[in-house]
Amino acid sequence: MRTFRSRLIQLHQCRGCTWKLIQSFLIFDPTLQSIYDMSATQLRQFGLSNEQAGYLYEDLHFTKPWRLAHFKAGEIRVITRFDKAYPEQLTHIYDAPWVIYCIGNTTLLNKRRLLSVVGSRKHSPDAREMMNLILTPIVSSGWTIVSGLALGIDTLAHQLALDHGAGTIAVLGGGFKWIYPKENQLLASSVARDGLLLSEYPPNCRPEKHHFPERNRIISGLSAGTFIVEAQKRSGSLITADQAMEQGREVFCLPGKITDPSAEGTNRLIQQGAKLVLEANDILNELPNFHEKNTSTI
Repeated sequence: MRTFRSRLIQLHQCRGCTWKLIQSFLIFDPTLQSIYDMSATQLRQFGLSNEQAGYLYEDLHFTKPWRLAHFKAGEIRVITRFDKAYPEQLTHIYDAPWVIYCIGNTTLLNKRRLLSVVGSRKHSPDAREMMNLILTPIVSSGWTIVSGLALGIDTLAHQLALDHGAGTIAVLGGGFKWIYPKENQLLASSVARDGLLLSEYPPNCRPEKHHFPERNRIISGLSAGTFIVEAQKRSGSLITADQAMEQGREVFCLPGKITDPSAEGTNRLIQQGAKLVLEANDILNELPNFHEKNTSTI
């Protein structure tokens, strides 16, 4: 007999099942049991088309190896929003993922000293040096770096943490079987071994364009603050900054030349109230509770 947990995980993997649809199901029936007793036609009451309802009905009653047992046997750990292991920080954001999939050190999820670092995919020649200067003291004092495994600043952030033996969490925009970008497959393996890979998408789910803005809310939601290193005027990093502010988290930015396109986004954020960063203490001093309270625990 299926438990509530197994029903939620299976529902989460059904084709076309969105965050809002699961929310609707939970409001309708907090046990999710009645969903399994409905016909495809009855499932249409949740705003589904004939095709969508058909796919959902088929996936709910499918009995092949993609069921929960598949994950128990592998290296992937599945954590639902109702599990004790679910990261406490994420419970405070409005649209916290119902299910997350993890490979690696899941104890990192409940560390308090988590800092998100994101930025341009095409960083400036000086980015690596500036990041080393600011982030090395931070990771050396026990902070874990959260980022999105993208090319550019994300890659530098993950690699810096790994090089210093610090924790790092990579939040993906697709399932584990579709690491994106392909150029970072080796980096993903290193993060899985020495840090944590995390995704709200089932392992077989291909990355889609709309997944990346969704992914960004988890990056910011896990963290005490978000550090934007470089960002152009229109950048995914600015979406992360907006989400961090909506979630009540601190936003930090590295300033740049006003003639440098890669600094236009960060300079604007500073103008709008983000914290200007020139050294590590500009971040650490803004997060004193996280910095001091946990010094002896990590």
